[in-house]
Amino acid sequence: MGMAWWRFVTAAFASTFFLHHLCFSETAPNYSFVHNASTAPPSSFYDYIIVGGGTAGCPLAATLSQRYNVLLLERGGSPYGDPNITNLAAFGAPLSDLSPSSPSQRFISEDGVINARARVLGGGSCLNAGFYTRAGTGYVANMGWNGQLVNESYKWVEDVVAFEPSMKQWQSAVRDGLLEVGVVPNNGFTYDHVNGTKVGGTIFDENGHRHTAADLLKYADPGRLTVLLHATVHRILFRTRGQTRPRAHGVVFRDAAGGRHKAHLNPGPKSEIILSAGALGSPQLLMLSGVGPVDQLKAHNISVVLDQPMVGQGMSDNPMNAIYIPSPLPVEISLIQVVGITPFGSYIEAASGQNFAAGSGTGDFGMFSPKIGQLSTVPPKQRTPEAISKATEAMSSLVDLAFQGGFILEKIAGPVSSGHLELRSRDPSDNPSVTFNYFQEPEDLERCVQGIQTIEKVIKSKAFSKFKYDYMTVPTLLNMSASAPVNLLPRHPNASLSLEQFCRDTVMTIWHYHGGCHVDRVVDRDYKVMGVDSLRVVDGSTFIYTPGTNPQATVMMLGRYMGVRILKDRLSSEEDQWK
Repeated sequence: MGMAWWRFVTAAFASTFFLHHLCFSETAPNYSFVHNASTAPPSSFYDYIIVGGGTAGCPLAATLSQRYNVLLLERGGSPYGDPNITNLAAFGAPLSDLSPSSPSQRFISEDGVINARARVLGGGSCLNAGFYTRAGTGYVANMGWNGQLVNESYKWVEDVVAFEPSMKQWQSAVRDGLLEVGVVPNNGFTYDHVNGTKVGGTIFDENGHRHTAADLLKYADPGRLTVLLHATVHRILFRTRGQTRPRAHGVVFRDAAGGRHKAHLNPGPKSEIILSAGALGSPQLLMLSGVGPVDQLKAHNISVVLDQPMVGQGMSDNPMNAIYIPSPLPVEISLIQVVGITPFGSYIEAASGQNFAAGSGTGDFGMFSPKIGQLSTVPPKQRTPEAISKATEAMSSLVDLAFQGGFILEKIAGPVSSGHLELRSRDPSDNPSVTFNYFQEPEDLERCVQGIQTIEKVIKSKAFSKFKYDYMTVPTLLNMSASAPVNLLPRHPNASLSLEQFCRDTVMTIWHYHGGCHVDRVVDRDYKVMGVDSLRVVDGSTFIYTPGTNPQATVMMLGRYMGVRILKDRLSSEEDQWK
């Protein structure tokens, strides 16, 4: 009788949840389950503890809460009510905000490239350029993911946060130029990753309002989910006595006032801690908790739980390079909408328009602004705070006409080059030391050169001709950079004579860094940390290569995908106990 009853309950739950995407009544920003960490008790217990309320953590928490009690710990605040996050026209403002309460935290890689990591509920989806596109079928197959569940998980995400962009003149000209120069076929509007030129999705709606991974918490069961903001996790707690190998059983975190709290797992082999703290945060927290390269742990007087030399290895960031084209015609404010997916491993995208910066009244170029460190003609090692200040000051004196135009950029696939992450201190709020080794591998540099050559062809295409001054040749555009607000400082002269040098000198980030907890090196194919129990990592730190042209769709999908897999596995295990 008991077993039959359990099978009935399990089947009913599965049919309701897995097929119909059970959705509860609460919607952003009116979540009753979101609280400040200072309100947390000194000690609490949950079935799942998720560290990081970002692009993967939010969909993962929402999914697991539909059956079990879940704690989601986010070190930042809420994105709701912040127009610099919500409004497309304010893009770049959070990235240039260096205050302790900023939703972004700046870091500078050892390569000298200025970068940023998210510090807000919703993670990078609150800060990025909004482009939404899926991973290719080959990527899905290589990861060993279930294709049907992947597609269902993407759809679950898209029903809430993805939209078809409104195509205007600049983006249309770039699309038509890509087709004219042979980046074919024309794939129209699609979320799919296929060679050729396409219009992708966006997380900005028709009113220019951003929708983030935090919006996916609408799927959560409010009675089973607790989200704590301004909760910085300091370490994972492990049991080693009486265990065949270390078992995670809780975390220690502090609120904004420094108050110390502990959260523990409820008894049972299926309760788990899941790290979704991102490509910097997840390997950093593993090391701070004693799981990592033994030499690093000992250097910081961290007790060794498991010597795992691959933690922090394989850090990669897809290098971006761009050309600014002043336009004789006004252009729309646009972020990434069109992409040319080339057969040689370079993705061509574009952004345009005036005053991306928080409605401040001064022209800015959002993702290419010196305010966020994107000084594309200053070699990376020279991108100092003084250089940024000087460029920003000079930018403020430019007339509006100087901001009339846009950028065509290329980002390489992969990349093949990679580096590593190391601890600087035992403080989880400190940025670790990160080296990406941009263009270390010749294949990456070759892809950049081919991408820039493709951009040159698009600039010279008939379709794009009305957005370019006739007297400005491509070499002129490459070398005149000092007149553009992102290119105010000197660099190598005549860069057009060596596109290899141009790529090295003008490298920027597009914030697609990943790695540090690679699948088959740190975690297994179920995203369980190898060598310990009750601990997983589910986020972009597990990626060896970037999925598709832009990773956010796949990171959100992965949170949902793994949530469903974990639920199915646990339900099956509980059913077996009744047999």
